[in-house]
Amino acid sequence: MTEATLKPGWCKWRFDQIAINVNDRIDNPSESDFEYYVGLEHIDSDSLKLRRWGSPSDVESTKLIFRKGDIIFGKRRVYQRKVAVAEFDGICSAHALVLRANSDVILPGLLPFLMQSNLFMERAKSISVGSLSPTINWKTLAKEEISLPSLEQQKKITDLLQCLERVLEDQRSIELQAKVLTESLFSQFISQDWPIVSLKSSVQGTQYGLSTNAGESGTYPILRMMNIENGLCVENDIKYLDLSIDDFETYRLENGDVLFNRTNSYELVGRTGVYTLEGDHVFASYLVRVKVKEDKLDPYYLTTYLNSDRGRQQVLSFATRGVSQSNVNAQNLLRVKIPLPPLDKQKDLLKRYQSVWKSSLAAGDRRYSVELLKKKYLNQIFPVGDYH
Repeated sequence: MTEATLKPGWCKWRFDQIAINVNDRIDNPSESDFEYYVGLEHIDSDSLKLRRWGSPSDVESTKLIFRKGDIIFGKRRVYQRKVAVAEFDGICSAHALVLRANSDVILPGLLPFLMQSNLFMERAKSISVGSLSPTINWKTLAKEEISLPSLEQQKKITDLLQCLERVLEDQRSIELQAKVLTESLFSQFISQDWPIVSLKSSVQGTQYGLSTNAGESGTYPILRMMNIENGLCVENDIKYLDLSIDDFETYRLENGDVLFNRTNSYELVGRTGVYTLEGDHVFASYLVRVKVKEDKLDPYYLTTYLNSDRGRQQVLSFATRGVSQSNVNAQNLLRVKIPLPPLDKQKDLLKRYQSVWKSSLAAGDRRYSVELLKKKYLNQIFPVGDYH
């Protein structure tokens, strides 16, 4: 966008005029007076709120100091979209940038939303360097130019975005509380004196998915790791591919199949969902299909157990960690021990907490709708093409 095409009241600024890079460092974190340490692993993608943190005594080497109200931005692997607003003083990973709004140019409340926009994120990715862990250099980011409205216009934009953010947090809170209650009910149930068996004894078998490239067109929809949410298979961002009839029959999913995500980040590996979708779907190589013995094991019970805190602890105990990914192979998955009540007891449990689980799903759906609205509004205010 050139100066001649700027919208009325808008001006173009270098990013170092918009945000101040706070580079206060501390060499011995464990000897500091701070109570909180924030690593990139503590920041949720596409969420401005910090929900987790560690202690300075947990880490060594030089870290950055942040203050309440500062923005912590993951400059490493920026495609993970990690931007958070600090609600307390503390120290953070040196793989982050600590940024503070220049209030003469941008309202402090608007800067984190700007950094969540596709406009900012796409440009941040394009200037990252390195192949394994692409990272942003502040000097490069500082030179980038962004068009901003007047402070008066920013006030109206910020008020609306903050309103949407409050609704998002309310729905996240409802979703979390429902999940905590569901987890509590399930934990009480599986703590009873049920037989403990290996998963292998209760399933017909396992199968790895298709190792092939999928795209926007093709005959068959293929489910990938991002198509597992809240214990179910979903059709978000579906890709397609062409297959022979034999391959299709080999990898076609059937109602009640359980899909297990065997590899990815430590947070995502082990995610499990039941297939109940209509249509003909196949599944990708990062997923393992588990077929239960229907007279012994309910697929929803298995999925609930593997997604529970207790189940995940077992699954992750078998994970092998690489540089950027963890993996649990099918053989180790079958070694997981599960409490196995009679089938009728499994179904009774699932009925009892179904209403609570549905409340969690409903809150998640509402949150997702608000997130889409927020993203749409952000991309209207800061369209990608406006980046110089």
